Amino acid sequence: MEDNGKPSLHDDLTQAEDPSRQSFVNLHLALLAVQVSFSGFHVVGKLVLDDVPPLALACLRVLFATPVLLLFAARRGGRVPELRWLPRLALLGFLGVFLNQVLFIVGLSYTTPTNAAILMSSIPAFAVGVAALLGLERIGPYRLAGVILAICGALVLLDPTRFSLGDSTLLGNLLILINCLSYATFLVLHRPILRHLPWQTVIAGAFVFGSFGVLAVGGSTLGKLDPSSLSTATWAGVLYILVFPTALSYLLNSWAIRRSSSLLVAAYTTLQPLLTALLSSLFLSEVLTWRQAIGFALIASGLWCVSWRAGRRTRQGAAPENSA
Repeated sequence: MEDNGKPSLHDDLTQAEDPSRQSFVNLHLALLAVQVSFSGFHVVGKLVLDDVPPLALACLRVLFATPVLLLFAARRGGRVPELRWLPRLALLGFLGVFLNQVLFIVGLSYTTPTNAAILMSSIPAFAVGVAALLGLERIGPYRLAGVILAICGALVLLDPTRFSLGDSTLLGNLLILINCLSYATFLVLHRPILRHLPWQTVIAGAFVFGSFGVLAVGGSTLGKLDPSSLSTATWAGVLYILVFPTALSYLLNSWAIRRSSSLLVAAYTTLQPLLTALLSSLFLSEVLTWRQAIGFALIASGLWCVSWRAGRRTRQGAAPENSA
């Protein structure tokens, strides 16, 4: 794809591993923005899901994000992938779009938000396991220590003693756990494909394939939704979910994996409990506690360990590498 040749923010986003300090800072700002968006989803979702069925919301997400991502790829450096890449893009769509969205939403309806939040902290651990099993990432001591610290910080924030295993939540817990494994695998499998295809093409292609599954299971629910019955506030919440935790966050995650590591992206998910608590304190008048301060310290330490090698090499003027 070609553009008019004028410099833009896109020029920075599509360059291969930029070794500058600013690139390193931009990477972490992008990952932080993703987690702020996802955390806002938890707060805004309290309003939206009172009026919009979960599967209908999942359908709205893919119906909005898929054409947006395709347009972005067409205009900003993407290309039509060769046939041999389509099965891999379909696998990414199955894991990161279909299973990730449907299993989480359905699982949440069978379990508690607390259980779901605690189980979500397993994503970095699953990512380490999948990456090591497939031999796609070298798991050095700094990365392993960082992932463990980040998971411990998330668990301190969430207080796992509140986790319940009653019969009524067993199915939901299982679905959430499978969702975490599928999303972690989605992140890990991203990296090899990004060596051959533009990141814009990869995420757009994943949504094309994943949207078929989401629409197949939720299309009938969406068809029964009466748009006129939704308030302006609900529509504003839906718009936020479509733009930020869906289209923008998936774009930034794919860009970040291209420039760093799937393990760093996975480790950043442990920030969600803290950011959700901060947003809740701002918008829902919830009070922050000492537990959240300790959890933040552990998570921040973990993220520093996971990204330490890349940060050191960046400061020395070398391109970020994929091992630590």
